[in-house]
Amino acid sequence: METTSVCLRHQIQTGAKRSRKATGDAIVDAMLEIAAASKMRATALMKNGDRFCISRCIKVLDEMQGVDQRLYFLALDLFENPTSREIFISLRNISASMGDIDIELDEMELVAVAAGYYYYNSLTRQTTCSLSPAGSGFMTVLLNSHDDVCREMLRMDKHVFHKLCSTLRERGLLRDTAGVMIEEQLAIFLNIVGHNERNRVIQERFQHSGETISRHFNNVLKAIKSLSREFLHAPPLSTPPEIIRSNRYYPYFKDCIGVIDGMHVPAHVPAKDQSRFRNKKGILSQNVLAACTFDLQFIFIYPGWEGAAADSRVLRAVLDDPDQNFPLIPEGKYYLVDTSYSNMDGFIAPYLGVRYHLQEYKGANQLPRNAKDLYNHRHASLRIVIQRCFDVLKARFPILKLAPQYAFQIQRDIVIAACVLHNYIRHEERSDWLFSSFEGMVVDELPDLDVQPDAQLASPMQQQVASLLRDSIASTMWNDFINEWNEW
Repeated sequence: METTSVCLRHQIQTGAKRSRKATGDAIVDAMLEIAAASKMRATALMKNGDRFCISRCIKVLDEMQGVDQRLYFLALDLFENPTSREIFISLRNISASMGDIDIELDEMELVAVAAGYYYYNSLTRQTTCSLSPAGSGFMTVLLNSHDDVCREMLRMDKHVFHKLCSTLRERGLLRDTAGVMIEEQLAIFLNIVGHNERNRVIQERFQHSGETISRHFNNVLKAIKSLSREFLHAPPLSTPPEIIRSNRYYPYFKDCIGVIDGMHVPAHVPAKDQSRFRNKKGILSQNVLAACTFDLQFIFIYPGWEGAAADSRVLRAVLDDPDQNFPLIPEGKYYLVDTSYSNMDGFIAPYLGVRYHLQEYKGANQLPRNAKDLYNHRHASLRIVIQRCFDVLKARFPILKLAPQYAFQIQRDIVIAACVLHNYIRHEERSDWLFSSFEGMVVDELPDLDVQPDAQLASPMQQQVASLLRDSIASTMWNDFINEWNEW
């Protein structure tokens, strides 16, 4: 151990005289010296912090200039996920600019630690462009970094982030504190929901206590949720342009104003409640009722139902409870729903007993056989927009893919806040990179968990009105297809 310390000290003392490549070699050599004693590393760091610690390597790193900012973020990711081969390869490729480096994951983990701490320590010494009196280093480099880096860390474009901060500040929903300004508060929240990070990781990244991180997370969650009435609202009554522009959908679905479906979000619940929250796939989840427009914006969100609850029952509960504020459906207008819902006034479902999912229309049997077959195919093609909406939402906020260990009320509120942010981004940046990446993408739609709807949830009159409308649409659609051979 003493030999390691002497070697490392010698490299540190001579680091200022080295070229960039030589300095890189010195870093690697120093890391390898430490890695050689990896079995004793933990004990050594605790007992001999003064003579054997990463801070000595940071002093060598301090001599380097112009280190690529991507190294910092990749280093942090590697430290948090040291077994990730993809991150290792990316970090090694960037690090190659510092010298010919070819080391294993264990040693690279140490390099990542040094590089990460180097960046944070060097940035916290900056006195210009400071966003807050303390912990501003990460935010300074983040908001002055390349747009791609900012987008990846904050899950939105930089100008959208700044506008959202201004909105929260101007409306008094958040306030700057002595130690943490609104920009950093929002960044803490976005790092958690946008990367499913744990409190401990965020503490290291922003250099705040666990209590401070938790307090600002909850404050931002409450503030964003309060915007739900403004950014989750009823759709326009006019025919959506996405329908007007398509001969497959217009004029047949001219009165359709959106799509409704259930979204299952993994849930963390006490053992006594798990039977109610276990869905038909055997996963603990909350069933979230969602309505969206054809412009990929959410109209309505109702999270918190048990995963075992049928979609049709969740919808009926919402319609029967005025306090849920489900948007009033104008006479003659309707939403598209899948086979897990009843076909009733205001909610038009596909025909039962007829193929429906898009993968069933591939191959030799792709052409429609009759009016119901054609109707179901176009219904499914139009309704798939809500699956795309779910995919964008979960890609932007991966916390929705796992069960975060928060109180269940917090889990519910995270879903609402994520949908509010989804709509806010869609409104402020039409060319958002994530929305653009999902445009035209083929969506793999899974078969419905609820194959048969509960007929008791719709009155005979509601079902008759909806059936007449559906038959009329299917008949007109089929006649036009037969006589004019339009695209189907």
